[in-house]
Amino acid sequence: MTFSIVARSADGAQWGVAVASKFLAVGAAVPAARYGVGALATQSFANLAYKADGLHLLHRGLSAQEVVEKLTSADELRDQRQLGVVDRDGGAATFTGTACNAWAGGRTGEGYAAQGNILTGPEVVDALAEAYEGTAGPLSHRLFQALLAADRAGGDKRGRQSAALFVVSENGGYGGGSDVLVDVRVDDHADPVPELGRLLDLYELYFGKPHPDDVLPLVGDLATEVEDRLRALGYGSLEAWAGVENYEERMVEGAIDPVVLEKLREAGS
Repeated sequence: MTFSIVARSADGAQWGVAVASKFLAVGAAVPAARYGVGALATQSFANLAYKADGLHLLHRGLSAQEVVEKLTSADELRDQRQLGVVDRDGGAATFTGTACNAWAGGRTGEGYAAQGNILTGPEVVDALAEAYEGTAGPLSHRLFQALLAADRAGGDKRGRQSAALFVVSENGGYGGGSDVLVDVRVDDHADPVPELGRLLDLYELYFGKPHPDDVLPLVGDLATEVEDRLRALGYGSLEAWAGVENYEERMVEGAIDPVVLEKLREAGS
């Protein structure tokens, strides 16, 4: 009832899962990932114990294929399970039980595993893989574009309901307090994958960090403009305004993120 892609970034710094389904809150059931360890997706008649058990096995150093074999061989209901795994080195494996509802199957490539069941056909998994391979940029962007391509190719033949994207990176979370870089879910929606993309854009706006080469020094006319705009909005500092508007992750001492500057200008227009 689900299609997903599990992947490791080419630089080995991030792991993530993107998933969509005609199933309520699929993001609560399917994906699991841990920085420096790997990622997996458990679906079809999903065995949620695969998440903790699979990450434990990956942490022990087992390869993706070894994890698949270990988990499924001990599962009496393996024929109804589907599983995709990527390990710390980017090795990938996918498993589809013989009793999964058609169309069901998967494929792997460099650093990713793509799989699905109750799909309109194999073109859905092919779209997942080909879009992922053909998309550049951050892992979250590649995963989303893969999910969107698969959805446009037909997706779950029963319809649409939920989607999710989960990515881990060292100290990538809000305030640097966790490794969860992206955790976006659409639990119940008529068209969940595009809605997931909208939320991902907002997630990047509020929690993304500016590239050091892009920030603008707060000197001269720009510093005066920013001060004037903040004063007109009733704020004594950029940090105070940014904290209220939830742009604190984009703050840079002595400079301003162009994204923040654009939003400040919009706020005073």
